[in-house]
Amino acid sequence: MKKRIIILGCTGSIGQSTIELVREFPDLFEIVGLQANTNEQKLLELAKEFSCTQLCLTGKNIGADVLNSRIIFYGKSSVNNLIKNTDADIVVNGISGAAGLIPSVTTLECGKNLALANKETMVLAGNIINKIAEENNVKILPVDSEHSAIFSLIEKCGKDNIANITITASGGPFKNLTKEELNEVTLEQALNHPTWNMGPKITIDSATLANKGLEVIEANQLFGLSAEKINVVIHPQSLIHSLVQTKDGQFYAQISKPDMRHPILSALTYPEIIENSLEQVDFSNPFSMEFQPPKYENFPMLKLAFDALKKGNSYPIVYNAANEIAVAAFRNKQIKFTDIAKAVENVMNFDWSKTCTTIEEVVEVDCEARNKTLTALKELN
Repeated sequence: MKKRIIILGCTGSIGQSTIELVREFPDLFEIVGLQANTNEQKLLELAKEFSCTQLCLTGKNIGADVLNSRIIFYGKSSVNNLIKNTDADIVVNGISGAAGLIPSVTTLECGKNLALANKETMVLAGNIINKIAEENNVKILPVDSEHSAIFSLIEKCGKDNIANITITASGGPFKNLTKEELNEVTLEQALNHPTWNMGPKITIDSATLANKGLEVIEANQLFGLSAEKINVVIHPQSLIHSLVQTKDGQFYAQISKPDMRHPILSALTYPEIIENSLEQVDFSNPFSMEFQPPKYENFPMLKLAFDALKKGNSYPIVYNAANEIAVAAFRNKQIKFTDIAKAVENVMNFDWSKTCTTIEEVVEVDCEARNKTLTALKELN
């Protein structure tokens, strides 16, 4: 029987990678639901190709535009109706940012497995999300290449045998720049990632190392490891996606080409492993791999993430919210690249010791942090 898939963010990088896999394995997968933000034309093209009738466009509201009658669900919250009203085995959440939180909650509450590319889900509400998954007897299958690697390695080594984990980072385009040089980088330079082909927001996060910071917090929530047991290392080739060290001191690594289709396929076929046509690492040709510690002083977003994780409570929510607002300002060329971390640090200096026990409380803190970030950005200018 084919595995029925809903793809959220179907026109983005994760969505498109998932669709490529469905094309390669039409006998294994069936797309039963598609969501996009505003790209109506692409959504309809995909619907026609895969004979998918459950379509959702969240960036448009009924009455605001000339609407296509083939699209059933419109508006910001309509993605939840898509999930609730579509029979599916797994939902691929490729929505960017905090907007992906509620769809993750809905997916799990509906008893559907979650292939999670939206790291903000766990950063904002990991304790709540894990509880919902357990109550509904469904799985959270990480799609980030790093967390997919850790997930597989922990399964193979046994969680009780893990001493610590190491998340690799490409280092982005600016890993060798000085503080002074970082102060002058442009938006165009920040969007030019040397290894991965990703959306604009995550590409900038990779340049600041905020993406790695979010992954550190996500790893804590996914695998129950303290900050002291999570390490980060710069690995420019992006061939080793993560490592685990067992109690006997040995390291185990997951190695593959930097292609998001690898971790997506792992999530879609779990617990099975299948042959595929994806490019593999070729050890018959010489190549080298480099490793170096992160320059925390040059990339404060990574240190701020560890600070947020250690402080706990609402600090991870604030870290993410402030970063999203600051990155948007940088993309609009309103602030400098180095101002992103300054704004986030300013907002994190407030008291965020409240512990959120409901999604509503998470959303409330998220909103407050965003408003404070907007104020902080004005003070920077």
